[in-house]
Amino acid sequence: MAQDANLDLVEVSPTARPPVCRIMDFGKFKYAQRKRERTGQGRKTASHLKELRVRPAIDKHDLGYRLVQGRKFLAAGHKVQVVCIFRGRQLRHPEHGYNVMKDVVSALEDVAKVESPARMMGRRMTMMLAPLPQKMDRAAEV
Repeated sequence: MAQDANLDLVEVSPTARPPVCRIMDFGKFKYAQRKRERTGQGRKTASHLKELRVRPAIDKHDLGYRLVQGRKFLAAGHKVQVVCIFRGRQLRHPEHGYNVMKDVVSALEDVAKVESPARMMGRRMTMMLAPLPQKMDRAAEV
């Protein structure tokens, strides 16, 4: 059948019982496989920007849990965007949001640096943290 179609008979899975074979153009298959490896389409790619959402009136325990997650993201080499979302009357007191952002920076200063400081954009206050290059390898081991 492969010769009639001018294609190749390729053994896909030799260890399976019975062995799995496929009729295909082997040169085209190898070309597509090399191209996939080169562009990285063969493996899953994770986002390089992670987000931590906090609130101006966040509890210390909740903030601590989010900081643990942020530390994991930074150890993996991802950038972290910290977003503080304001609701209702909380907008009247942006200093509470700035205080939470300061707490985040002080807790993560050993593994991250502030790439862009906290600033208000409507109802959201955002800040960007980037991992420190020399700490990234050691933090991943922990």
